[in-house]
Amino acid sequence: MHHRVVVKIGSSSLTSPEGGLNREAVQFFAAELAGLRESGYQVLLVTSGAVAAGFREIGYAERPKLLHEKQAAAAVGQALLMQTYRAAFQLHGIPAAQVLLTRTDFLNRKRMGNASMAVEELLKQGVLPIINENDTVSIDELKFGDNDTLSALVANLLKADHLVILTDTEGLYTKDPRIDPAATRIERVSEFTDEIYAIAGGSGSKVGTGGMRSKIDAAKIATRGGVPVFIGKGGLPGELLRAVEGKGRGTYFETSLSSLPMKKQWLGFLSTPLGTLLVDEGAETAMIYGGRSLLPVGVRAVEGDFHTGDVVEVVNEKREVLGRGIVNYDVVHLKDVLGLPSQEVMKKMDGIHRLEVIHRDEWISLK
Repeated sequence: MHHRVVVKIGSSSLTSPEGGLNREAVQFFAAELAGLRESGYQVLLVTSGAVAAGFREIGYAERPKLLHEKQAAAAVGQALLMQTYRAAFQLHGIPAAQVLLTRTDFLNRKRMGNASMAVEELLKQGVLPIINENDTVSIDELKFGDNDTLSALVANLLKADHLVILTDTEGLYTKDPRIDPAATRIERVSEFTDEIYAIAGGSGSKVGTGGMRSKIDAAKIATRGGVPVFIGKGGLPGELLRAVEGKGRGTYFETSLSSLPMKKQWLGFLSTPLGTLLVDEGAETAMIYGGRSLLPVGVRAVEGDFHTGDVVEVVNEKREVLGRGIVNYDVVHLKDVLGLPSQEVMKKMDGIHRLEVIHRDEWISLK
């Protein structure tokens, strides 16, 4: 069975600092991806660069800031990007296909399933899928953030063995290496602590939209779905293969978790919580470490306006997010039974459909 690798390449790696497509860079990465395939890996590419490739072509002096301008630049740039990729992969005898996705595709589980089947068929036929956000129709509130999040969601959806996020720095450093020469690279990360997030900076280039923070977020999503992640450089011949084999110039994010079902991916990373439940220490322990459902006795407070079947976020007494789940109570009814033992809840809520506030099968831990 082929090892499946998702490779994400950002705008700064594919375009010049002033904007416009760097065709030599596209050809280089096509050769690197071809090398991965020759080594026996099944490869999917998540690419950015449509807006950066198109804004000069359309006549803008600099990367546009208004949404309709970015959408127009993307419409031109996406065609240029795919044309250049297809020509580059043809040099290696590799057919390539364009797959454009938006966050709303992932919000709908049926559309997620359809997208997954289409990509699986492309891979079965030996075609290299080139996946990008559909920038021409996306709105800012639903964008993926330079496709870092998109690459993680694709890796989880298609049960990849590796996610490689290529960037213009050698992974995660203790401090900004462009400013502080004493900064040292963090070789491996096994836990997403506050310290890890504190040292992740903002956007590193003028043509991209993602920074190290968005890459850390993507790594957390992918590893939570059982996919190990590499974030680092891949600008030298053979470096992409070395990154996949554990010898890359960057940071490796490890995981011991198994892949997530599609429902749990949607619940954890794509759903919109309509309320918040604050739980006590006993409930936190039961849910996080005991694999138990949440009962009314463990709920201390509720916020928001939600109904049975809605998604809610669960926090502990320190306001730390524990996870998300599908709630079995309307907010009005839940407020009536907060902190009550199960027998009292059943007496008070005559004819209750389900005792659990959140059943463990409709819950995902994000801690």
